[in-house]
Amino acid sequence: MLVAGCWLATRNQKQEMPNPRLATRYAKSLIDLTIERGQLEEAFADMQWLEALCKASHEFVVMLRSPVIKADKKEKIIEAVTKGKISELTTAFMYLMIRKSRESFLPEVATAFITQYKVNKNIHTIKLSTASVLSDELKDAIVKQIRATTHMQNIELETTVNKDLIGGFVLQAGDKLIDASIAYDLKSIAKQFENNDFIYKIR
Repeated sequence: MLVAGCWLATRNQKQEMPNPRLATRYAKSLIDLTIERGQLEEAFADMQWLEALCKASHEFVVMLRSPVIKADKKEKIIEAVTKGKISELTTAFMYLMIRKSRESFLPEVATAFITQYKVNKNIHTIKLSTASVLSDELKDAIVKQIRATTHMQNIELETTVNKDLIGGFVLQAGDKLIDASIAYDLKSIAKQFENNDFIYKIR
């Protein structure tokens, strides 16, 4: 039934536009409530689980955004999928969003909650892309260097492998980007050739 309902939804529903402001507002409400009740860490784990679910299951997200599936049916589906996986408070929050016809924004709310949680805990997410897998020793060395040279002390390192970089690395911390990849160097050299920089230097 869920598959059929979601298939029908993809044919009939109007795509909801992302609404970061709404997602941020709902996430802040949940942050404030969980802090007040001493359940912030529990809710954070719930939102991590929910975000992972939304990324892994396109069908679940389509169900949330379907105008065809009724609210009570969505509550039953959510109960079946999340039972024993998330707290009662988070479940009640999800039901509240359904009653307010805001359930389509749950994936964005989960992401906004995680972002606000990290701000609250002063956690800095550092994204590091390399051409090959890094050893734990090298990851630790990178984190130590960042701590020694910046104000960021509570660091969460996210690493990805991108073979297109050829070598070197790309590091992003907030709005700062360091591109020390070989691919970037090659592009820079190519651009200099296009601009005849090498010709001027030779002369």
